[in-house]
Amino acid sequence: MHFLFLHSTGGNPNETWFPWLANELQIRKHSVIAPRFPTPEGQNLENWLAVMQPYWKVFDSELVLIGRSIGAPFALRLLEKSPVKIKAAFLVCGFASDLGLPEFSPLINSFISAPFNWQKIRANCGKFFIYNSDDDPYIPLEKGEEIARNVGSKMRVFPNRGHFWDEEFPELLKDIETL
Repeated sequence: MHFLFLHSTGGNPNETWFPWLANELQIRKHSVIAPRFPTPEGQNLENWLAVMQPYWKVFDSELVLIGRSIGAPFALRLLEKSPVKIKAAFLVCGFASDLGLPEFSPLINSFISAPFNWQKIRANCGKFFIYNSDDDPYIPLEKGEEIARNVGSKMRVFPNRGHFWDEEFPELLKDIETL
């Protein structure tokens, strides 16, 4: 399998548990691609899609998307455009509609303003894993529930994990190992 990491607003490929997970996956002989997207300056769907251009070639039945925060709706947009059905998508503290946080609206609107094509998203992904925390200061639980409902998946709710800033995420790795 190969994994494509999609980071958060203000983040980068070395944030939170991404380096730990990349290392664990590489130990298991998987490949990891972790592009750096423009953020917060230049953060919009068009610019992120431009960064993605060289990575469309890795979209195949063995690809797994891992999106955190804004990386989750970006993963959904990629699934709308995917030329093939991928293996799985792991969406951590994701959302698909407005968060009601005016300071983030300019950064997220281009990702969520157009309606999502849920039928195409479901058709282009074998399995979905949705993770949210009961105390995320940015993403209310109902935002994760909205994604889970629309992709036909369950949402795992983690107590006291905030915006998943942890340096490790063993539960995610355990779920990856079920693929």
